[in-house]
Amino acid sequence: MSRQEAAKRMAYNKPRRIRKGEPGYGKKKFVVLARNAAGKTRLIRYGDANMKIKKSNPARRKSFRARHKCSEQKDKLSAAYWSCKKW
Repeated sequence: MSRQEAAKRMAYNKPRRIRKGEPGYGKKKFVVLARNAAGKTRLIRYGDANMKIKKSNPARRKSFRARHKCSEQKDKLSAAYWSCKKW
């Protein structure tokens, strides 16, 4: 299955984990077919596949959101937006 075929089967703006055998497996953790209000779409892979995030720890959560400026992330076509949304 090609990347275009895989992207056609995905729902817009619904992140999911990258499965074994898919492009990006072992490098990135999540994939999302993002669509913004203007109708532009982009396939985005984000997240470190080898890192435990431990977002249940309030201090780590606060530090991550400050470091990545999550309050400023508004563009759905960026990996930063989706990463911040996960946190």
